[in-house]
Amino acid sequence: MSGFASWIGGALGWTLGGPIGAAIGFAIGAAVDKATEKGLLLEPPKKDKQRRYQRSEPKYDTRKKRVSSSQKRSQTKSGDFEVSLLVLSAIVMKADGVVSEAEKNYVRDYFVKMYGKERANHAFQLFNGLLKKEDISTREVCQQIQMYMDHSSRLQLLHYLFGVTKADGVVDEVEVELIEKIAGYLYINDRDFQSIKAMFYNPVDSAYKILEIDKSATNNEIKKAYRKMAKKYHPDKVQHLGEEHVKGAEAKFQKVQKAYEELQKERGF
Repeated sequence: MSGFASWIGGALGWTLGGPIGAAIGFAIGAAVDKATEKGLLLEPPKKDKQRRYQRSEPKYDTRKKRVSSSQKRSQTKSGDFEVSLLVLSAIVMKADGVVSEAEKNYVRDYFVKMYGKERANHAFQLFNGLLKKEDISTREVCQQIQMYMDHSSRLQLLHYLFGVTKADGVVDEVEVELIEKIAGYLYINDRDFQSIKAMFYNPVDSAYKILEIDKSATNNEIKKAYRKMAKKYHPDKVQHLGEEHVKGAEAKFQKVQKAYEELQKERGF
């Protein structure tokens, strides 16, 4: 999915008709116009177009009956994750009323690292449009993400958002509070939220917070917690999103390993 048309196709895999689709629709329109002028968008064969629509429609039947959560979350693809990153990043970055260049560069650098320069440039065209849009509903966007994205991918989204808030070196409490609200909308519990937050802000006893245990935990409980967290945050958990996201998840996994090693050294076991 290196071309602009492919990126758009992946990005719209499940956003059509939902709040995310509404939020990025105007940005996509402008970007598509530019791509068309450059001859990057081609009219797909009729058969392929029909198949594409068939994949994106069956979320509800004519009676508005919901399909099961497992069915919906099994549809999560790399393109879905990318659009979620862009929309939530725009929401968080605007929380304090100031969008810094450092924060914008963090988003660009992340996409370059994950997908390459060409694909990142296309994504950033949409991102700049999202930064100008004022009426994005955080709650509705998160509800759509929660409905169609598995838990491991949602944890990775949260990890990324904390990186955005710290990109300019200024930790704004308004942004952190918004991420906490987003975590709640995404059905991420407080222990998971505090664990990921501790990876970035190094509070007192951060190693314990990362492993989701109290300081009173026994050595055996620490070992058990490490095994549990290593399994939860293992990069293979997001393998379905593509190899680029497996690499992106390694930073979170390494924080868990480092926290465990710190406690090993501290307690001498």
